[in-house]
Amino acid sequence: MREALALAREAERAGELPVGAVVTAGNRVLGRGRNSPIARMDPTAHAEILALREAAAATGNYRLEEATVYVTLEPCAMCAGALVEARVRRLVFGARHLRFGGVRSKFRIADSELLNHRVEVVEGVLGMECLALLQDFFRDRRAGPAASDRL
Repeated sequence: MREALALAREAERAGELPVGAVVTAGNRVLGRGRNSPIARMDPTAHAEILALREAAAATGNYRLEEATVYVTLEPCAMCAGALVEARVRRLVFGARHLRFGGVRSKFRIADSELLNHRVEVVEGVLGMECLALLQDFFRDRRAGPAASDRL
């Protein structure tokens, strides 16, 4: 999760929503991603999607059955669906996404009994640190550029 937080900070420095994701299997990192929809002009360039793409390329397989995905923010519905499609074994996330969460907050896609695959879900890992990063990001955005001039 610490590596996912470092990626989230990179996203923040790039002006993106600070979300980072890391895909592992065993002791090996297979994929990394940070939110990049603005820079890539791609609405699907969420941290989880980019990390899953990299992991699939690294393994030569679109199914990541032994993988654990660490992400700083609860995945949205799109990303939760991608975790199921990739047959990810386990998801570990930091903070809930109260407006758009696809795993716990709004929907329960990742471990839905309606689907043929269920992802094991662990939430709250480094949750306070993940939440603080997001809160700081939005507080700074609301304050605007003039706020930094006053410091």
